[in-house]
Amino acid sequence: MGNTMSDLPVVVVGAGPVGLAAAAELVERGVVPLVLERGATAGAAVAQWHHVRLFSRWAELVAPAARRLLEPLGWRHPAPGDHPTGAEWAGSYLRPLADALGDRVRFGAEVVGVARRGRDLVVDAGRGTEPLAVHVRTADGGEERIAARAVVDASGTWTSPNPLGGDGLPAIGEAAAADRISYRVPDLADPGVAARYAGGHVVVAGSGHSALTALVALAGVAERETATRITWLLRRGAAGAVFGGGAADQLPARGALGLRARAAVEAGHVSVVTGFRTEAVERDGRDRLVLVSGEGQRVQGVDRAVVLTGFRPDLSWLSEVRLDLDSTLQAPAALAPLIDPNTHSCGTVHPHGVKELEHPEPGVFLAGMKSYGRAPTFLAMTGHEQVRSLAAALAGDREAAERVELVLPETGVCGGAGVFDAPAEDQGGCCGTPAPAAAPSATPAR
Repeated sequence: MGNTMSDLPVVVVGAGPVGLAAAAELVERGVVPLVLERGATAGAAVAQWHHVRLFSRWAELVAPAARRLLEPLGWRHPAPGDHPTGAEWAGSYLRPLADALGDRVRFGAEVVGVARRGRDLVVDAGRGTEPLAVHVRTADGGEERIAARAVVDASGTWTSPNPLGGDGLPAIGEAAAADRISYRVPDLADPGVAARYAGGHVVVAGSGHSALTALVALAGVAERETATRITWLLRRGAAGAVFGGGAADQLPARGALGLRARAAVEAGHVSVVTGFRTEAVERDGRDRLVLVSGEGQRVQGVDRAVVLTGFRPDLSWLSEVRLDLDSTLQAPAALAPLIDPNTHSCGTVHPHGVKELEHPEPGVFLAGMKSYGRAPTFLAMTGHEQVRSLAAALAGDREAAERVELVLPETGVCGGAGVFDAPAEDQGGCCGTPAPAAAPSATPAR
């Protein structure tokens, strides 16, 4: 059998912001990490939205343990108050961090399965004593199995966008219209991309920050090319708090984004259609799309659709480990009540860690975006706090693992109640006064 459990690495899946932060935390605590990334570089997913500017500042985007690892090597923290693009986040921080971690990070290594060594999901015996078996497919098509003492899945949700269909499944005809549908914020600073949207009828579906970002960018195109029409489809029955908290948001850039989107609507650049849940996508006689709702509403003459309806976790390769997931959000069951958008309209989440992220399978954790399942509004500093807590637990420091070392900013939004703007029965939950938290550590956890 070889090594004892304590000699084995903690496998971290994904070399993105949270996965690399987890590795830095583990290194600092003397625990050996092995980061497996299927892409060719660190931040491979972030690089795909390279043109989008974050509403978090650099001060909130660099994990404390990562900074402590990097600065002795000559790395300089970018201006704390600046808001980087995805490209800047990856190039100025994530790639240097991966370089600093050295051979603890492997690229071109896709995790395709995790199991308890020699046991399938049904077998009870040995689940607390046998290591985890991480099945890996390499870039050249090879296969290998890595024994691990624990697995932190920080692979994110980027590869699993939600469809246009209002029932969570692709609308009829959606797949056939793939040539006209994008599930990412288009890079409208690229003249070639902008030309595909300018002068046409563009539909944006979604109500989160990605949708707001796309609307603001498209409104700029409409100002230059006045023939451009923008229709914003909302599944909810009213716009409600969709524009966010504005000046009350403690992340000013997030509040400003909502204000700019509201201004685009009020200026007439964007037409809003509420209560529209797409059931079918058709083609008209001019090869344009027609979106049809379940109630028979039709949005016609659509040249392009930008579908930004959120993401969902890919759980397929975790089918042989025992997870306790909420049946609604597909998030850890203990975390789900804190982040459920049906009851937490303001998007504020209290910091959390190992207690909320543990599963019945010993040593298996979901962290980062994937830990939120289908819930929206994840902040990088939430992930930093998650992996700080997980690393402490894996190092045997349960007291530190259960200590809160982060204060999250409020969104400034309160009073809605759920994803379809149902009337609020009370103002409790995230909109109430938060429970007192432990004082932050001397090192800012942002």
